[in-house]
Amino acid sequence: MPQKPRVYMVGVSCHIIQRGNNRQPCFFAEQNYQFYLECLNDACKKYKVALHAYVLMTNHVHLLMTPERADGICRAHFLPTPLTH
Repeated sequence: MPQKPRVYMVGVSCHIIQRGNNRQPCFFAEQNYQFYLECLNDACKKYKVALHAYVLMTNHVHLLMTPERADGICRAHFLPTPLTH
């Protein structure tokens, strides 16, 4: 059964969890974490999303974000970050 589309409201904070495929690792080296944070920072600026807090684990990420526009979180947290080991 497909997931229902998520609704993000302008000015309302959301807790976002991103996991690796099959809960496999997303990050393999310290440089991977730094690269992800740089991309996340750029995306938040571009799509007008405030990032209040984050936790980067080896196989998933927690983000606390507040959008300034309705589609901001959808665009900012699906980052094209090909990380390889």
